[in-house]
Amino acid sequence: MIKAEILTDLKQLTPEEKDILNGNKIIDRNIYMSSGGNTINSKKLLDEGKLITMRKHTRFIDFPEHTHDYIELIYICQGSATHIIEGKEIKLHEGEMLFLGQGIKHSIKKSEQNDIAVNFIILPHFFSDTLYALGEKESPIKTFFINCLCGSSSNSYLHYSISDIPEAQNLMENLILIVMGETPNRRKQLQMTMALIFMQLIFHTDKLIAEINEDTTIFKILDYIETNYINGTLSKASQLFHYEKSWLSREIVKKTGKTFTQLIQEKRLSQAAFLLKNTNKSFSDISASVGYENTSYFHKIFTLNYNMSPKEYRKRN
Repeated sequence: MIKAEILTDLKQLTPEEKDILNGNKIIDRNIYMSSGGNTINSKKLLDEGKLITMRKHTRFIDFPEHTHDYIELIYICQGSATHIIEGKEIKLHEGEMLFLGQGIKHSIKKSEQNDIAVNFIILPHFFSDTLYALGEKESPIKTFFINCLCGSSSNSYLHYSISDIPEAQNLMENLILIVMGETPNRRKQLQMTMALIFMQLIFHTDKLIAEINEDTTIFKILDYIETNYINGTLSKASQLFHYEKSWLSREIVKKTGKTFTQLIQEKRLSQAAFLLKNTNKSFSDISASVGYENTSYFHKIFTLNYNMSPKEYRKRN
């Protein structure tokens, strides 16, 4: 739960909310949009040179359908909020978060006095250093998640129910405090905090309630690869999740741009790179531990992907 002093501050009426309570029945488009169109312009909300800011969601009025040219993170501090996303009603409860891609169409139903939501307005470039802070080790689910955020799936949304995860709640509270304050190294603190939030979401894939069209198939597959990359196969995955194999194969390519085999290989090689850098295991042991029984093939495929042999990679790192 968000600290009482933060809620007290967020509950204060904004000038826009005061106008609404005084009889203004429509959103002031000049606050959000340039002339014409229904796209909220980041330049209207972000100070020049900033990559991220936060606004309290305006209460007491329906917010009409719109898109935006930035990534948006909505977090419910108290109460609830109802979004209509591509025609589908999504109700967010206290402690839940919603990521919206840049091109998605959505509207928000009127919220009341004690419904407190904050909207983070984030330019895609913000995530470049944030991802770097996560380190070199990659995973398919991380890659797909960040692609959604950075525009490759700009018409998608991610709805996470993390209210029962204290670590995630504490991180969101920290994010709010950093944005509200003017501390030194503010951008770096924001990026590191966001990186830790990503780690929590990657770890808690089961808390993903819905992706657009309620399609969580790819998240199931990527989570399967994350834990079964040594001996996982498309056939085993299709049987486990009760999908027809050829349909699943096409769906994976459609949503990720890669085949199941490529995703498995990507995970195996990233784990091999991690072991080469952080352990003294032999090349043959590393090869076997990531799922390659043929050490020569492991050397060949690693060199092809990293433009250097496993021996060179270990030496350089």
